[in-house]
Amino acid sequence: MNTALSESVSEAALNFDVLPNGVEQFREAAREFARNVVKPRVQDLDQKPAAHFDWDLVGRGHRIGLTRAAIPKEYGGLGVGMLGVATALEEVAAVCPGTALVFGATLLGQAPVLLSGDPRLQARFLPLFSGDEPVLACNAVTEEDAGCDLIVPAQAEHARNVTTARRDGDDYVLTGRKRFITNAKVAAFASVFANMEGSPGATGLTSFIVPLDLPGVVRGPVADKMGYRACLGSELEFHDVRVPAEYLVGAEGEGMAINMAQSNMARAAVAGISTGVARSALEQAIIWCGERVQGGRHLKDQQFTAAKLAGMAARVDAARMLYLRAADKVDNELPPPVYEPAAAKLFADRTAIDVAETALSLLGARGYLRSYGVEKMMRDALGTRIYEGTPEVLALAITDSLYAERDEW
Repeated sequence: MNTALSESVSEAALNFDVLPNGVEQFREAAREFARNVVKPRVQDLDQKPAAHFDWDLVGRGHRIGLTRAAIPKEYGGLGVGMLGVATALEEVAAVCPGTALVFGATLLGQAPVLLSGDPRLQARFLPLFSGDEPVLACNAVTEEDAGCDLIVPAQAEHARNVTTARRDGDDYVLTGRKRFITNAKVAAFASVFANMEGSPGATGLTSFIVPLDLPGVVRGPVADKMGYRACLGSELEFHDVRVPAEYLVGAEGEGMAINMAQSNMARAAVAGISTGVARSALEQAIIWCGERVQGGRHLKDQQFTAAKLAGMAARVDAARMLYLRAADKVDNELPPPVYEPAAAKLFADRTAIDVAETALSLLGARGYLRSYGVEKMMRDALGTRIYEGTPEVLALAITDSLYAERDEW
């Protein structure tokens, strides 16, 4: 395909509204990292064994700040907020969403510390990300038998077999197993949500920061995933793990509220990743339809194809505007809002799937070949609708917000 055209299309896709200077600089650094470092490795990363992890790639992303973007400057971070994170992750995801998720999952692991407002907890864990070597984090919520029941308050009492915590002197003792945890195999610590012993379901959900080198922590096997293969998803087992009481986030029983707040915070960034996937698929379709001739005319000049390209482009731009609005709201409201991030993620996730599918259709047989990359986009597009809220969970969050606003009239 025409590389020069690809880059010009990419330039055209980046006409955001004016961003704050620090955010714009960070987005540009992420774009250069994605183009020059990530892109040459994409196909290899996708086809490597499931447990392969590219620490060199992560280290180079760490050097431009992708592991500490949301951390305040006083703790060695960039302080670019969710707006900076989301726009940077779009850039990386437009090349490889799996790589974007390595850094996004680290942000999610940091989120309870950032939201805690606890200076001791922040001073202990946030400076870890400003050293010379990359440090990653993860967020451990999902259980074998409980996923949505841990993020929908009305369902908390129905959660089954949730990791438990009990107070024992100066420690909490955690027992259980978490599944589908991005970065669990490679993270230095996890933000872990456990139910206080004796509380029904997940009604006593509580948040802890757990260094993963503590005795009793076992990292499980890496999952062999359909997409997002550059990042590792695995299990974490806790066998009577003693966690110092000062690593408690907030208070006992506040885990549901913390979990909801971090989800609302992270959904803008996930919408940025989905937008990146959709944008990449659109770019491939634009290039192909500008080169391919059928019936004596380029595909782009045929009305049926033009309508598809126009619809794809409009949806990508709309997805970007929604996540930019959501990220701005997250940066300026405490607690993070519910509606805007949920709406942004719901729309962007569906856009990624639809645009990738349409691009694959436009490329025909070539779209099915690995060498063109669109089949990978299709596989990756299906992933973002699962983490940080399925469409069904997002629908509940959005609808609850609509009725809450109505009750205020």
